[in-house]
Amino acid sequence: MASHIVGYPRMGPKRELKFALESFWDGKSSAEDLEKVAADLRSSIWKQMSDVGIKYIPSNTFSYYDQVLDTTAMLGAVPPRYNWTGGEIGFSTYFSMARGNASVPAMEMTKWFDTNYHFIVPELGPDVKFSYASHKAVNEYKEAKALGIDTVPVLVGPVTYLLLSKPAKGVEKNFPIISLLDKILPIYKEVIAELKAAGATWIQFDEPTLVKDLDSHDLEAFMKAYSELKTSWSGVNVLIQTYFADVPEAAFKTLTSLPGVAGYGFDLVRGAKTLNLIRTEFPLGMHLFAGVVDGRNIWANDLEASLKTLQSLEAIVGKDKLVVSTSSSLLHTAVDLVNEPKLDKEIKSWLAFAAQKVVEVNALAKGLTGEKDAEFFSANAAAQASRKSSPRVNNEAVQKAASALKGSDHRRVTNVSARLDAQQKKLNLPILPTTTIGSFPQTVELRRVRREYKAKKITEEEYVKSIKEEISKVVKLQEELDIDVLVHGEPERNDMVEYFGEQLSGFAFTANGWVQSYGSRCVKPPIIYGDVSRPNPMTVFWSSAAQSMTKRPMKGMLTGPVTILNWSFVRNDQPRFETCYQIALAIKDEVEDLEKAGVTVIQIDEAALREGLPLRKSEHAFYLDWAVHSFRITNCGVEDTTQIHTHMCYSNFNDIIHSIIDMDADVITIENSRSDEKLLSVFREGVKYGAGIGPGVYDIHSPRIPSTEEIADRVNKMLAVLETNILWVNPDCGLKTRKYHEVKPALENMVSAAKLLRTQLASAK
Repeated sequence: MASHIVGYPRMGPKRELKFALESFWDGKSSAEDLEKVAADLRSSIWKQMSDVGIKYIPSNTFSYYDQVLDTTAMLGAVPPRYNWTGGEIGFSTYFSMARGNASVPAMEMTKWFDTNYHFIVPELGPDVKFSYASHKAVNEYKEAKALGIDTVPVLVGPVTYLLLSKPAKGVEKNFPIISLLDKILPIYKEVIAELKAAGATWIQFDEPTLVKDLDSHDLEAFMKAYSELKTSWSGVNVLIQTYFADVPEAAFKTLTSLPGVAGYGFDLVRGAKTLNLIRTEFPLGMHLFAGVVDGRNIWANDLEASLKTLQSLEAIVGKDKLVVSTSSSLLHTAVDLVNEPKLDKEIKSWLAFAAQKVVEVNALAKGLTGEKDAEFFSANAAAQASRKSSPRVNNEAVQKAASALKGSDHRRVTNVSARLDAQQKKLNLPILPTTTIGSFPQTVELRRVRREYKAKKITEEEYVKSIKEEISKVVKLQEELDIDVLVHGEPERNDMVEYFGEQLSGFAFTANGWVQSYGSRCVKPPIIYGDVSRPNPMTVFWSSAAQSMTKRPMKGMLTGPVTILNWSFVRNDQPRFETCYQIALAIKDEVEDLEKAGVTVIQIDEAALREGLPLRKSEHAFYLDWAVHSFRITNCGVEDTTQIHTHMCYSNFNDIIHSIIDMDADVITIENSRSDEKLLSVFREGVKYGAGIGPGVYDIHSPRIPSTEEIADRVNKMLAVLETNILWVNPDCGLKTRKYHEVKPALENMVSAAKLLRTQLASAK
């Protein structure tokens, strides 16, 4: 029985790629140094899978930034502003597209489906001159082959690539990007021809958009694309891989009718309903790549349950046509449990990171052929039983409190307009008030202090002194810049979700459970294994200390329940909304304690609310109902004079704007600059927004420093569709990933732009 892995984490077990990338970007190492680190990581990944016994090992899933940007490079679809003159795309052009440079901004970045992974959005139009400009897929296949490992090269499918793209600047917004299919297929043919010549026997095309709500025109594009490509892959087996959800019936019929395709890959964890279609409509003689091992969570597979599912599928497709697989790329999981020696032994027995999932896939494949590893299956069954019966998982009081929430919608009594009036009397802010989103740069010294405190190399007293000194510096800087509503900079936090999870019951933490978010940015998601509650206040001490350092309003900074949920590895033994309600109650306790401590502005970030939106429209309403309700629970008990902010970043918000309004926050700060001010279009189309709103005026994920004039121009565009008295001026997101030499001039220009516009507005009266 064959085994297959859809994709694998790239950063390395100790984030080797992250550090190599940042060293290269900072000019401390060469391109050759970066390429060597990458080559070493690739070879270790391929060898690991080969040694375990995986038959279908992926290549070209490694990336220096993301796989969609790699495809943009492959197709030579470089926007003109980067002054690319042709030939093989090198690091300079590639990273300029991803990160921007001193003279031009980066391309838009958004979330990859409903994950916390990001991709760079292609900018396309009728005048794009496509050309075969990156041979990465072929080079990596050859690289693996030189090691004696035959791999399955993975390409982002042509239709998914186009459906994820947007019209370039100056191109009509309703331009049908799918019409470019004929222009990109010749390049795909060249790639296929080179892979075939190099000896590839299988090629995997990732087409995850097949799980979304597609119209007949989009489905026809799949048929057109693969009918055309079929002429170039004679002698090569083609796998079309889907993931993240069920494949709708119409898409399933289209997919399984594509000519010349040898196999189809399905997510049977998040797409369990697809099993019904497989049982009734799967075509004879085709390979089924059955994704029964979860590629997006860290819980050990229930091997006996998966084996039963696989045996039922074997009866349908035949023993020689069934391939055991992961549900998606393992990119979304941590790398290896071996790197977690300090993790609680019982909890560790319940988990499987990427390396362990590879072993699970192979164990299931062997189990199907009668080579079942009895000891491995027995240990797995014991762990499953332990998790179900462990007293640390369930807390009756928490469950009762969460159940009681269902009788109310938890709205603040007074409407937002009246609340804003009451808050303005207390805060006395100017028009176009300035603020930042929360974090300030995390310096080497700051990271050292946190690391040493965690390792008990410095005392708590020394730690508190150091953090207070950092807060004081951040407060002083903001006062010098004349920012209106301050933040304390979050120096005590390495990660916004991890920080809160460490102080909540029901969470476990890893030492090296890093997951790539974008580029070199990695996060270490907490593991929610049990019922959640807040034993003690979490931020009151630091927020109170920060407020005592200034007479200006100081935000209390919290992460919202939906974001904590979506940015964690969540327990899979109860509905997600039940866990979210538990977290909401814990955050509610913290909000009310902050208010009692005299904090009058409290920001509850919901950066990931849009990210968790299901991929199918029929499931949107239910998700948005409990997600928005969870946010309202956190702040329903505060006074009218307490101003509640929230923040959202890097997603398409226009389709959920009414749910955002329904959150009933007093002020929302929201990503806007990197997405070409897409957010503003919803207000141009007539949506009325009465609360405070701060669409981001510059992109913090790029080192580029915007001028005062550029920021003022952005704010003027906002003033064309938003009332002056509700508009805030702020960056797109937190500043922790930037350096102070970038942050200071950018914020200085931001404040100067706000003051310039205040003067202009005053003189216009």
